[in-house]
Amino acid sequence: MFKKVIRFILTIAGAIIGYNLVVILGISHELSFEFNNLNDIFTSTQFIGIIAGGLVGFFVFAIIVEKILNYFLSFEKKFKGLTWEKIIVGIIGLVIGLIFGALINFAFSIPKIPRLGMPLQIVINVVSAYLGFSLALNKEKLIADFLFAQSKNLSNNYNEKTDLSANKILDTSVIIDGRIADICKTGFVEGSLIIPEFILEELRHIADSSDVLKRNRGRRGLDILKQMQKDDGINVEIINKDFEEIVEVDSKLVKLAKIMSGIIVTNDYNLNKVADLQGVRVLNINELANAVKPVVLPGEEMDVRVIKEGKEDGQGIGYLDDGTMIVVDEGIKYIGEEVSVLVTSILQTAAGRMIFAKLKD
Repeated sequence: MFKKVIRFILTIAGAIIGYNLVVILGISHELSFEFNNLNDIFTSTQFIGIIAGGLVGFFVFAIIVEKILNYFLSFEKKFKGLTWEKIIVGIIGLVIGLIFGALINFAFSIPKIPRLGMPLQIVINVVSAYLGFSLALNKEKLIADFLFAQSKNLSNNYNEKTDLSANKILDTSVIIDGRIADICKTGFVEGSLIIPEFILEELRHIADSSDVLKRNRGRRGLDILKQMQKDDGINVEIINKDFEEIVEVDSKLVKLAKIMSGIIVTNDYNLNKVADLQGVRVLNINELANAVKPVVLPGEEMDVRVIKEGKEDGQGIGYLDDGTMIVVDEGIKYIGEEVSVLVTSILQTAAGRMIFAKLKD
């Protein structure tokens, strides 16, 4: 019903514009509204202009108005994905578009056109503003780099501080791992910890799993989240944000991090690589754990308990308190005993650090 009313109004408006165009162009006929001259009225240019304008209003204007309405209805969804840089660039494009429209109106004396001057002036301004806004958003990356490059270069220290306090978006793996809670208590992690709704849903799904191990992991993650929320020194925020068009949780995390300019905190090696490829910063708890392990140099002496046999003949395997594996040559004879060893070499792998040693005596 609403569309029918709009089409009727646009048809009337088109008919009025068609009639006025015929009069302005000087091709109108003199009309006599006598009964005998009705045929002349229906064949006059004014009547043809009314019919043509009405048809244009009914079909063309209706389509244009519908497109405009659909654009404004979808603008709210688009606005949620706008960063502050896009908003500034869009406003600049809008202002430039209005200036360009004003120049066109002034150069061609649009306001001086009888009857149609004001409507044409409004149309030109609206179209120019829209084109300026759209083009600015489409070229946002180039314009933003040009506008903000200077300020970014001059404020590197400030930006580094801002990056450190940026929002940290937690992955499911790092919540279940639990070490993030202890790290936050030490004060080494600044900013808010963001938990998206879809991460909570994944945790609930894991906690309801029929597999005992998965169920325990999911419940552990929920318990850790509850513990972090109760801690006054940790700012945990749960946001109701989801991307229904994206299926993979990792892809949703990367998308959210881009929108919020946040940092993903994870233990997932694959997510780490995908985020790096898309320009999203990642904090990996495993990398942090490897970085803070004690530094061991070749030639150092240490005591280690040999607990099992190694892969090679004669080797024994032991572990430090932080979980670092030590391979002891000829250590198979001392399984179950604590021996003094000398470090010969250190091997850093993706899985962690390995120390090779030989018996001191």
